[in-house]
Amino acid sequence: MAEYTDEYDFLGKLDPDSSDSFSTQIANRLKAAILTGKFAPGETLPSNQKLQNRFGVARETVKSAIAILTDKEKLVVSQQGRLPRVRVKTHRTVELRPHVEALFQDDHVSIDFAGFSGETLKGVMLEPLDRIRLGELTPQDVKLRIMVSDMRMPMSLPVPVDPAEDPVRVTERMARITDRALESIVNDVHELEELGLIKSGSVEVRMHGIAPVFKLFILNDSEVFFGFYPIVQHSVPVNGDRVEVFDPMGKDASLFHFSSTGEDAEQGEMFVESARTWFDSVWNTVASPREVG
Repeated sequence: MAEYTDEYDFLGKLDPDSSDSFSTQIANRLKAAILTGKFAPGETLPSNQKLQNRFGVARETVKSAIAILTDKEKLVVSQQGRLPRVRVKTHRTVELRPHVEALFQDDHVSIDFAGFSGETLKGVMLEPLDRIRLGELTPQDVKLRIMVSDMRMPMSLPVPVDPAEDPVRVTERMARITDRALESIVNDVHELEELGLIKSGSVEVRMHGIAPVFKLFILNDSEVFFGFYPIVQHSVPVNGDRVEVFDPMGKDASLFHFSSTGEDAEQGEMFVESARTWFDSVWNTVASPREVG
């Protein structure tokens, strides 16, 4: 038993009081280990017997956990007669949410975000922050740097399709949406700190006059998610009217994942370093601090 505990100590222990079944808890711990690089792409997972001994559960419980990773999460490939292995990844589009949720299982959480309004960042943080409130996640500190386009400045996007329309009406609408998203994030993180659920919570916001054309997430300085905003034409409500605009559409942005660890680490490390350099260069030059909340 000690052998398994030492070797796979990072998998933690099962919580008998959790509302999740043991199979779901095991799947979540393995998923977090995969997404954080403790099990690299192409690497085999521990055998069913090792996982049984590690967690003190029945064989069927482990099989159910592996099935979740194989059929639902698509993180693992299982073949008859072979140990399950982590699916080999490429720099294809990926879902951001599970990576952010896995990040919050670390003691130290750092996220740099650059993009349009911050609504995507708010969305992917909802569940991890709720799980901190429930005591299911216990990071020690959370540090966010958020850098967005200042819609109160003249901006080429979003813009009305009809040049006769007043563009300020459109950008003021986006400014209000941005304010609401940022205030929600700032208030949630500070609330967790005030309640003592995290030791330190820091949110810095800076704004700039660069039109939004892509979104960028940097997780703990080691993972990057990057995607271009497609420009779409649609109508939006502006002070009771419907206005046709050319709009960067965040929900339609496909995100690509780059990591400085695991498979293709050399190329991933180059992209991560380039993204960090770009972020810091804008942060420290043309972006201005903005008080939120």
